[in-house]
Amino acid sequence: MAKSFCESIKLLRSTGPSYSKIRSRGVSTNTPKKQVVQAILQDPIHHDEPSITIRTPVPGPRSVQLKKDLNSMQEMSTVTFFADYEKSYGNYLCDVDGNTFLDCFMQIASIPLGYNHPAILEALRDERNIKTMANRPALGWFPSEDWVHRVKHSMMAVAPPGMTQVFPMMCGTCSNENGIKMMFMRYMNNQRGGRVDFNAEELNSVLKHEAPGSPKLSILSFKGGFHGRSIGLLSCSHSRPIQGVDIPTMQWPKADFPKYKYPLNENVRENEVEDARCLARVEELIEQATKDGQPVAGVISEPIQAEGGDNHASDSFFQGVAAICKKNDISLMMDEVQTGGGASGKMWCHEHFGIEADVVSFSKKMLSGGIYHNLEHRPPHPGRILNTWVGDPHKIIMLEQVVKTIKEQSLLNLVTESGKTIMAGLDDLQGRYPEILSKARGRGTICAVDVKNVETRDKILTTLRQQGVHLGGCGESAIRIRPCLTFTPRHANIMLDNLNDVLLDMSNRT
Repeated sequence: MAKSFCESIKLLRSTGPSYSKIRSRGVSTNTPKKQVVQAILQDPIHHDEPSITIRTPVPGPRSVQLKKDLNSMQEMSTVTFFADYEKSYGNYLCDVDGNTFLDCFMQIASIPLGYNHPAILEALRDERNIKTMANRPALGWFPSEDWVHRVKHSMMAVAPPGMTQVFPMMCGTCSNENGIKMMFMRYMNNQRGGRVDFNAEELNSVLKHEAPGSPKLSILSFKGGFHGRSIGLLSCSHSRPIQGVDIPTMQWPKADFPKYKYPLNENVRENEVEDARCLARVEELIEQATKDGQPVAGVISEPIQAEGGDNHASDSFFQGVAAICKKNDISLMMDEVQTGGGASGKMWCHEHFGIEADVVSFSKKMLSGGIYHNLEHRPPHPGRILNTWVGDPHKIIMLEQVVKTIKEQSLLNLVTESGKTIMAGLDDLQGRYPEILSKARGRGTICAVDVKNVETRDKILTTLRQQGVHLGGCGESAIRIRPCLTFTPRHANIMLDNLNDVLLDMSNRT
């Protein structure tokens, strides 16, 4: 029987911060001796997890053929390999060629409790829940009797500070898109002095895409940010050009996001100056947008710019952004699609900054998309934020178990402990290989490190995958780490040991 969670935490803390001190045992992977990966005794949380096993090159022959077949029907060259989700468990992902990976990327940060978590599987087997999934309702019109209870005990049970309202959504993109609409509605409601009824001119002009019904407004976002691939969100995004090329978008203002000098503790004054510069630019752009006849209705930002390179900003910077929004009576929206759900060590990453947002979007680890907001952003008319399904009961069934497990097993504390192990290891590795790695950074297990160039970064990721460790990339040349909430310091040490092996081999070859 697995040990209690309290006993597990004591065991995990006893491992110490340095991955090099962990005693591990080798596991054969049918690879050359120098590529034999390291695994360790099973962790009590997932006492029956599989272990790293590599039987073929990655991708293997079955994955290669399936990818060829899929690409004959749709452009899906992004596929890395085809997974076997029946065999995957906990922190380990299996593929169709018999390979098993320690997954430190977890479906682009979207699996909260690891693969095939027993609590989620048990909930999905429940006969009552099966009928809920079989009869998917149009929740804006015909919700089931238990829907209010489910929302209260899932989404609202972990609502960010100041948030009393929630709209479930299908994905991160539609969550952000509708969050932006809320900011526009709130701004125009204030412009009308709280008048709720629309006049004939407003109603007629909107169908012609003209003012006053369709006003010229803007949303301020930050360079390096990514919020989604809809036209509205591409107008707020500023990271990868391929995502927006050929698509007509709005020319909305983009402020500079701080670019810090590392290590942070040796560059405090320089980084404070950078914060001040970026905040001044936010104010300048808001003022300029008003002069240009396209006033800013709200500001949207990720707490950590994920796709753009895992770019961090200080608590003071975000406190400054919040103060500017309050001063100008505009909305602040935090895009927590990738950072929310506990991976930062708090349920919501922006809680670290000591601020309250007006709107908070979520998806990924929350399983369902959605928008939290305060009462001031509640639409004054029914049907203005609406779609056929308004979320999915299937996702809420799973989210109930995620919220329950996070609380019962104190997983936010585990995330904090595992994050310390990851960061201690990354700091050590960038000290050993300064010609390759730099700028290690992280909150909780949302961690990253820069590589000297994209070619080297991609080589590291590919080699790690051949050794059974799956990580991701982002930005110009960063490695990003996105494990699930049950990722322990022991899993972190396996990852770090393998990363060290790859870097050592690369260093010896130069």
